[in-house]
Amino acid sequence: MKSALSTMASVIPDPNAPVAVRRRKIRRFKDAVAKYAIGFGGVSVIIAVVLIAFYLFYVVLPMFLPASLDRLEGYELPGSGETIHLAMEEQAEVAVRFASTGEVTFFSVDDGTPVKVENLPIPEGVHIVSQASGTAGTGYVAFGLSDGSILVVRHVYKISYPGDEGGNQPRRVITPSLEYPLGASPLVMDGDGIAIDRIAVMNQEDGSVGIAAETLDGRLKFSRFGVEESLLGDAEIIRDDANLPELATTVSFLGVSQDLRWVYAADVAGALYLVSVADIDNVYLADSASVRRDKESVTAMRMLMGGISVLVGTSDGRIEQWFPVRDQNNRYTIEFIREFQAHESAIRLIEPEVQRKGFLAVSEAGKLGIFHTTAHRTVYEDKGAVDGGAAAIAQSPRADKLMIATADGRVAVWDVHNEHPDVSFKSLWREVWYENYQKPEYVWQSSAANQDFEPKFSLAPLAFGTLKAAFYAMMIAVPLAIMGAIYTAYFMTPAMRQLVKPTIEIMEALPTVILGFLAGLWLAPFLEEHLPGTFALLVFMPLGVLLFGYAWHRLPRGFKSRIPDGWQAALIIPAIVIVGWFSFAISAPLEHWLFGGNMRNWLTDVAGIDYDQRNSIVVGFAMGFAVIPTIFSITEDAIFGVPRHLSFGSLALGATPWQTLTRVVLPSASPGIFSGVMIGLGRAVGETMIVLMATGNTAIMDVNIFEGMRTLSANIAVEMPESEVGSTHYRTLFLAALVLFLFTFVLNTVAEVIRQRLRRKYASL
Repeated sequence: MKSALSTMASVIPDPNAPVAVRRRKIRRFKDAVAKYAIGFGGVSVIIAVVLIAFYLFYVVLPMFLPASLDRLEGYELPGSGETIHLAMEEQAEVAVRFASTGEVTFFSVDDGTPVKVENLPIPEGVHIVSQASGTAGTGYVAFGLSDGSILVVRHVYKISYPGDEGGNQPRRVITPSLEYPLGASPLVMDGDGIAIDRIAVMNQEDGSVGIAAETLDGRLKFSRFGVEESLLGDAEIIRDDANLPELATTVSFLGVSQDLRWVYAADVAGALYLVSVADIDNVYLADSASVRRDKESVTAMRMLMGGISVLVGTSDGRIEQWFPVRDQNNRYTIEFIREFQAHESAIRLIEPEVQRKGFLAVSEAGKLGIFHTTAHRTVYEDKGAVDGGAAAIAQSPRADKLMIATADGRVAVWDVHNEHPDVSFKSLWREVWYENYQKPEYVWQSSAANQDFEPKFSLAPLAFGTLKAAFYAMMIAVPLAIMGAIYTAYFMTPAMRQLVKPTIEIMEALPTVILGFLAGLWLAPFLEEHLPGTFALLVFMPLGVLLFGYAWHRLPRGFKSRIPDGWQAALIIPAIVIVGWFSFAISAPLEHWLFGGNMRNWLTDVAGIDYDQRNSIVVGFAMGFAVIPTIFSITEDAIFGVPRHLSFGSLALGATPWQTLTRVVLPSASPGIFSGVMIGLGRAVGETMIVLMATGNTAIMDVNIFEGMRTLSANIAVEMPESEVGSTHYRTLFLAALVLFLFTFVLNTVAEVIRQRLRRKYASL
């Protein structure tokens, strides 16, 4: 810095010096200012680019960090009896403990202080045999009783903010209570009075409840309860009962799907059954499968959030995900989806998350694991998390607090930091088998209308759409731009070049939003209406140009001599217009003759090719039109900048103009031509408005030229304003921006390396 200041100080002109000396010093002063200003600007650009890259990495990095747990001080479990169910409310301030004695204790999560104690309305002489929880986060719990009846209870929490006379800030007060959605009296499930040995429950938002149960003597039953309101507002419970088909085993685990269409059953030996209860009058066994691989047994089973998938834990520490898949014959089979192997001992407890497709699992040896199904990711492991064996596990609906009740009557509590478990390399770039899909696919679908949605953050279709759009744009732009630049720089007269070059370059000033608007609202319907004419144009245009060239060649020499050299290209414009008009004029007759009057329907019904109005052809024309000026301008300057003595020397040695062009001019200009193509490709990859308005924004992976696509840049523009700051969706959009940044960076780096090699290779010409 000091040397730069001293240099500039030395060239400051002296007012008393001679005029010539003063002018030289002024010139040197200006040169020094320009030198350091340009250097400062260049360094500033580099710093800005580095800061952009750093910020993108900073936003994206948290998605790939593992979860962390902070263990809090434990305490004695309040209440008496064996813990059979444990849960927390959304704020993670109050928990509830259901005991085998029927005692329900609400207590503080922080220190275990009892808040409220109630007892379930269980008849005297009857005790709880089995229990199950309903839809995650709704508070439904079902109990199977020893007299063959069931009791459904719901723990609810009322939040209030009472103030005080002192005017202090109102504090939050959570008041817990119990509700009985199907009535406070137990409902008879088995008329013979046989104890309910196994039970499963699932509830829906409209109040419907499905309960599957197995009696102590091995009979399977299913009941669907619905709430019907009269005109006077009275609620009446409607009940439908069914006996499930007999299975060749004693069921040890039961589950009910969220839509109340399926009952899952499993035995200790590893058999998994799928029973259809969609039609209560036609209950049947849909399919069965084996979880067992060697000698292991099933030790745990729970429904994943959303009630579609079932999680099965085995004695060798595996956790498998299964769900129904519909085949082409509309028949459902239960399919193995994925497996998690993170434990060395039997799985004892599985607890699904309330708002995500993740779950927790505790093994017999006390190992705790946190997993996510869609990402197929193990986000946390702790081999010594639970001492003394786990009796019950609970996680807050926001997945920020974890509580485990041990067999020795204590409670262990953790603060959970697990913000982005649903992202992994596999979920971003590989095929994923999503729930209700027939096979693994690449899917981008970041939101839905219900809470049971499985986020789909695959960047593969977006990256594919980006490359697809750029490919078709470059197919249109590169030949036209390069050939036009060659003719303009090498064959065209200076007067015509001064007219053509600025006209094409000014095309670059057209706003891309206008091009996208025209492409989406005018070009796309026009091409759909004249689809045969579009393809006829691709055939007739080259033939028309060749025919015009042949006709020009056959004209008398005297006539051709009247046209100044370099202006012959202007004569081809009417021929191009006539060929274009003719191609679209015969579109309707061609469509009627070859495609029965409707080429789009023919493509769909006969050829089996899907057609979308805003497709790759539209994008190719529109984005190619936007890229042509960039490639043309750089290529034309590179060719025109080839020293004239090279061309003159080649011509003087007897080479023809075409030989001179192909063997002297183009090799010398190849670095510039390559740079123009790469810069055009970079613009095509990063283009937003045209692809946003002209592609239909369908995130699919299809090479079909009649289908649209969604690009990375368009996806960012569409979804970034609606994403929650800091959410997985938000950070995934930044990851898409980072992918674009790295792609263009690598592309430009490789292009510069190749350009420098070309310059060194042809520098001797």
